[in-house]
Amino acid sequence: MGLETHVFAWRDGNVVEDICDFYYDISILEKEAILAECERIGIDGITSIASDIAMPTVNFVAHTLGLIGNSLESTIISTDKFEMRKALTVAGVICPRFAFFSEPNFTNDQQFTFPVIVKPTDRSGSRGVTKVYEQAKVNEAIQKALANSINGRAIVEEFIVGREFSVEGISVNGVHQILTITDKVTTGEPYYVELEHHQPAQINREQWKAIEEQTLKVLDALRIENGPSHTEVFMTENGSVTIMESAGRMGGDWIGSHMVKASTGFDFLRATLKVALGYFDLKDCFGKAKHQYSGVYYITPRPGRIKEVQINTDQLSDIKDYHLILENGVDVDATLDGSGKRAAVLFYAGNTYAPVDRASQQLINYK
Repeated sequence: MGLETHVFAWRDGNVVEDICDFYYDISILEKEAILAECERIGIDGITSIASDIAMPTVNFVAHTLGLIGNSLESTIISTDKFEMRKALTVAGVICPRFAFFSEPNFTNDQQFTFPVIVKPTDRSGSRGVTKVYEQAKVNEAIQKALANSINGRAIVEEFIVGREFSVEGISVNGVHQILTITDKVTTGEPYYVELEHHQPAQINREQWKAIEEQTLKVLDALRIENGPSHTEVFMTENGSVTIMESAGRMGGDWIGSHMVKASTGFDFLRATLKVALGYFDLKDCFGKAKHQYSGVYYITPRPGRIKEVQINTDQLSDIKDYHLILENGVDVDATLDGSGKRAAVLFYAGNTYAPVDRASQQLINYK
């Protein structure tokens, strides 16, 4: 695209230092320091692809420098689950019943029916999330959520039974375009860590329309007007749509970066950059999809020390890419929770929906 890139990230564990034009060893939470550098550079746009905790800095810098972004108010209500729940409730959007906690002092004054879900208000990727079946265990789960929260905030919310999806979209000046809906497969209780994503979701036209209509209401309620969006929803057996949360950024876990373009032909990354730079035109980013379906699988080996990794991805032509997270000699923890949950990622694109069965370890086998 001919763009000069200036990237901010902690040096420890960053994956950008060797591929950007200019790298800065500054935490994405240091918004004043990043603003000072951006003023010195004279940037034309700022964005982050799939990080909730980066969005306050992104929109603070954009707001201060008069660049394209979302408002500071929108940033608050779209990055904090408690503030989001309040805004959605005011807008009449169906979401789980909830209560806020800054310390583990749950007494169930709210008369929740168990089980309940406990989560940090300001994290993503299932970090610090627990399903709890009895009141005696709630404060322990709240303590865990608070420990994973950046700002020390947690919510307890009612447990919703249904099928899980995410909705990928892009907005310009308050006009929203839904790009696709993603099927999601998780580990189930108690942590609900994501194991698979598939596009497009295997639902009928009426179900698709119901999810799309509610998502558009959410984006308006959260005042997400510019850039990508990623909205997580549940659909119950009777077809009711419950909104779990929405963010003004692309979906992570290869959803925005790989899957959308493969399954729709829409260059989501290019569009996101163009919106931030102020010259996005929807028709410019659509191309002909080369594949009917796309998706990812996350490999989760059994606990123990990894002795060998066997790569057999050439056995299936639909597998287009993979990434190893854990190598030989690494100890695998027994707890499947949050960011430490995965050993490898498989990305597929082709004309078969979900071409790999649950025995995906046959393609990347950890021993």
